[in-house]
Amino acid sequence: MTESINLTWVDNMAFEADVMGYKMMIDADPEFGGQYRGPKPKPLMLVALAGCTGMDLVSLLKKMRVEFDSLNVSVEGTTTDEHPKRFTRMIVIYRLKGMNIDKNKVEKAVELSKEKYCGVAASYKASMDIDYRIEIME
Repeated sequence: MTESINLTWVDNMAFEADVMGYKMMIDADPEFGGQYRGPKPKPLMLVALAGCTGMDLVSLLKKMRVEFDSLNVSVEGTTTDEHPKRFTRMIVIYRLKGMNIDKNKVEKAVELSKEKYCGVAASYKASMDIDYRIEIME
């Protein structure tokens, strides 16, 4: 299977991305010629990981009959100080709210996502460390 996007320069440092018909702007900080008209490219790598593993978790927890009221997935990324300022580490934090959530099942779902289902995590883990944390609140 092949995935593709199209990116068109708008002006200055701004580009319009077309992802399966969905349009979004990416831009740089003003100090680099941008105007904050959209996110910078590297944070979108964090979004890709959060979205991929978040969707896995919802699907897996439903199959495991784990009910929850809310799920938040945060990803923090650490980059090198020198160019090309690549990510060296990411931390994925899952925050679930609900009554009587079985933590063992959540841990199993996270493990399945990171080791079997999340293609973004599989693509990233060859070049950086990825840590996972779970927080359950009632």
